Amino acid sequence: MTEPRPDSRPTLEAVAAHAGVSRATASRVVNGGDGVRTHLADRVRTAIRELGYIPNHAARTLVTRRTGAVAVIIPEPEIRIFSDPFFSRQVRGIAKELTAHDTQLVLLLVEDRGDYDRIERYLAGGHVDGALAFSLHADDPLPAIIRRIGMSTVFGGRPGWTIGPAEHDGVTYVDADNRGGAREAVRHLLAQGRRRIAHIAGPLDQTSAADRLSGYRDALAAGRPELFAEGDFTPAGGARAMAELLDRDPGIDAVFAGNDLMATGALRVLRESGRTVPGDVALVGFDDAEAVAESADPPLTTVRQDIEGMGRLMARLLMDTLNVGPDERTAPRPVITATELVRRASA
Repeated sequence: MTEPRPDSRPTLEAVAAHAGVSRATASRVVNGGDGVRTHLADRVRTAIRELGYIPNHAARTLVTRRTGAVAVIIPEPEIRIFSDPFFSRQVRGIAKELTAHDTQLVLLLVEDRGDYDRIERYLAGGHVDGALAFSLHADDPLPAIIRRIGMSTVFGGRPGWTIGPAEHDGVTYVDADNRGGAREAVRHLLAQGRRRIAHIAGPLDQTSAADRLSGYRDALAAGRPELFAEGDFTPAGGARAMAELLDRDPGIDAVFAGNDLMATGALRVLRESGRTVPGDVALVGFDDAEAVAESADPPLTTVRQDIEGMGRLMARLLMDTLNVGPDERTAPRPVITATELVRRASA
C-alpha cells in the first residue's frame, strides 16, 4: 500500500476556497479570532469538516502565540503520586476542564531537587501557555521559578512557601476549608463523648496539614489537652504516628487523622494493639477518597473535600486568565471550597 504524499492534506487555502471566503477570514476562524460574521464562520467550519482539514500546530502557534498546552506540576515523588488517590482525582478534574478548552495537559513530576532545573528550562522555553501546581512544601523553589519566568499560574493549596507573605498577594489559588473541616471532625468526636482525642497531622511544611492541625486545636480550645504526632499522608506514616501516640497516652479514645490514608494506617495499629474501632477508639479521616474510606473496615467517617472539583476550578481559573488580554485580567484571588463531614461506622 502506498503512503499518502505529505502534501496531500487539505490546506488552509483549500478551506478558504471551499467556503468561498478569503484566506485571512479562514485563518481567523481556525485560530479562534474575533471579527468574523457568524454565517461566514459557519461556512468555514463546514469546509473544515468536509475537507478533513487539520491545522498546522506550528503555524497556529506563530499566529496565536499559544501552544494549546498547560503544565501540571506536582513536587512529590512519583511513587506517592501514583499511590495516593488524592492526586489522581485532582489531575482527573484538571484534565476534564482542559479537554473542554481543547488544551493538552503536560504532567511534570519532581523526583528530586535536580528536576527543578529541567522544569525551569521547559517552562521558559515556551512549550506551555501556563501552569497548575499543587502539593507544594514550604521550601519549594517552584514559586520563585514561576515568578522569574512570568508564567500565568494557579496553585492548589494556600500559599505557605518561605519567600514572604507579601509575595503571596499576587497569587491565585484554590483550596478546601481545611481548618473548618478539621474543626467539624473534632467537634463530632467531642459530641460523641470522646475526651482524649489525638491528631495525626500531615507534613507540617504543607499548609493543608498545618491548617488541619489549627482546626483540631480550635475545637479543643476549651482547655482539653492536645496530643498530636506528625505523619506523611501515607498509611505507613499514619501507622508510625499512631504507635507513637499510643506509647505516649494509652488512654486515647479518639483519633482525627489528617487524611484517609493515614487513617487506614492508624486503624491497623489500633487493631494490632487489641483496640476496637469505634468501640475503644473512634476514628475520623480527611479527603473522602471513596476507594480508601469505603473499603476500610469499618468504613471511615471522614471530611469530604471536592478534590476533582478543585482540579476543574484550578484549570478554569487559569484558562479564564489565558483567554483575556492583559488589560482585562482581574486581580488574583483565592478560592476556598466547602468541606462536609461524611458519617460512617468508624466514628
